[in-house]
Amino acid sequence: MEFRTRDGIARAINGVSFDLHQDETLAILGESGSGKSVTAQAVMGILDTPPAFVTGGSVTYCGTDLLTVDERVMQTVRGAEISMIFQDALSSLNPVFTVGWQIAEMFRVHRGMNRRDAEEQAIRLMERVRIPAARERVNNYPHQFSGGMRQRIMIAMAIALDPHVLIADEPTTALDVTVQAQIMDLLKELQSESHMGLILITHDLGVVADVADRIAVMYAGRLVEKADVFDLYRDPAHPYTLGLLESIPRLDQQGERLNAIGGLPPNLTRIPAGCPFHPRCRFATDICRTGEPPALLEVAPGRRVACHHYDELLGRHRLEADTGLGRLEPDTGLGQRLLETHDNGEEAVR
Repeated sequence: MEFRTRDGIARAINGVSFDLHQDETLAILGESGSGKSVTAQAVMGILDTPPAFVTGGSVTYCGTDLLTVDERVMQTVRGAEISMIFQDALSSLNPVFTVGWQIAEMFRVHRGMNRRDAEEQAIRLMERVRIPAARERVNNYPHQFSGGMRQRIMIAMAIALDPHVLIADEPTTALDVTVQAQIMDLLKELQSESHMGLILITHDLGVVADVADRIAVMYAGRLVEKADVFDLYRDPAHPYTLGLLESIPRLDQQGERLNAIGGLPPNLTRIPAGCPFHPRCRFATDICRTGEPPALLEVAPGRRVACHHYDELLGRHRLEADTGLGRLEPDTGLGQRLLETHDNGEEAVR
């Protein structure tokens, strides 16, 4: 997928393939500009064309390639089958309509409910996401709620029609750590109730350690590593993943300087030759500067990595078991595959 701009073609997604199962949480990690949100928007079919153009690949939902269907079909899929929680609840909610009216709109449009019944459903959903005094607050406007409550309203809208796939794009951005934990607990509870597949997009590795089953790490529009959460946190195989993990503040390292990945992500219209990460990588050699890394080699069961030097990292930079990041145990109790993205440049994981 690419954006055609005055400055050139920005290849925002290149070689991104993953799948999602029922009851599974897939976390997509990376710095800002790595292509996480664009990937989600491509799945939802909400990118503006132009400047965005999907040049190949597929997005398969329950056997149907969503890239081949017309907009009328996609309108029946969005919300009812695949839904999305957007980053900024305040800018995503309409300031001139009450929150109850906006939640109820899902039922009026998709289910044909009358206004009174739709409002009752809105109240039920507000209670479900634990908004206090929902019946009294259903006619309040977005600005009358705190950031955490607005995010709960966005979640209520996203789950209104019981979707099979929920994409949460930075659902805890700008929230304090206590509210972050509440939002993540709420998402896991809702997932447990409805058995939906959850795609969690974030740059915060501390948020996903306790909730994700698998992790896909993105850099410069590409996947650089995919692994079970247990394996990735304990034994990263890509220098970028290692850098992200080392940058997490730790309680047992008080008073020490925080680690950081030097430099900035590349301009997607001028991605450097070779490995896109090599200008920032402390393991880079001449081959990294001239030759593109192999496309997600399977280096162990369930582990894929795109790096020339993965063998120098795998098993040699194992992080301490006590990370303070919560549950780090593999969970294999997954249901049927719901969603799969497949880029032409990489064989999809089966």
